[in-house]
Amino acid sequence: MELFKTLSVLSLLVIALFSATLVHAAKFDITNNCPDTLWAAASPGGGKQLNKGETWTITNPPGTTGARIWARTNCQFDASGRGKCETGDCNGLLECQGYGSPPNTLAEYALKQFNDMDFIDMSNIDGFNVPMEFSSVSPGCNRVIKCAADIIGQCPNELKVQGGCQGPCWVFKTEEHCCNSGNCGPTNFSKFFKDRCPDVYSYPKDDATSVFTCPTGTDYKVVFCP
Repeated sequence: MELFKTLSVLSLLVIALFSATLVHAAKFDITNNCPDTLWAAASPGGGKQLNKGETWTITNPPGTTGARIWARTNCQFDASGRGKCETGDCNGLLECQGYGSPPNTLAEYALKQFNDMDFIDMSNIDGFNVPMEFSSVSPGCNRVIKCAADIIGQCPNELKVQGGCQGPCWVFKTEEHCCNSGNCGPTNFSKFFKDRCPDVYSYPKDDATSVFTCPTGTDYKVVFCP
């Protein structure tokens, strides 16, 4: 009898812990408002084809770090989920297992960090391929980060690539633009992005105007072509 009681208590504890994880997992609704089909990508999370107006929902637990959401364009995949995308490609896989190839507009986040806060941002350091909005949807936080400027149409000639506007580090591969040492400042090319999307990362040390927080437990949405 005591064994059954012990097992019952353990079962209840497991259920309680599992339920708590579900309650506090952050939900991300990813919606394609663009006129054309896109292939949403998330690391962690995988990937999914999104026709116009469709939404894909993923969840991630507290403590998730280094996470990204982005759009891929002009993709072709076979029945096994292998193929290639013009921008944002992740090693030729429909369901991504890592980061995508630039240029790709990025939504980035780390959940349940310092002081039980989520840290969220958008980035053009890897360039720009699709207009995007990354925002919170829970009552306890009101954050909206958006980059919807005509960056592809206005892209400097040096950064133009098929389907997007490349980040300068990937073009020039210099310390000035890549900031591998962690000691760098804005450049004329990073200012091109910053002038058009002031709340979005334009170079690696652009933290002061580009990182935002929400209490852990907040849910979010990502909209392509907001």
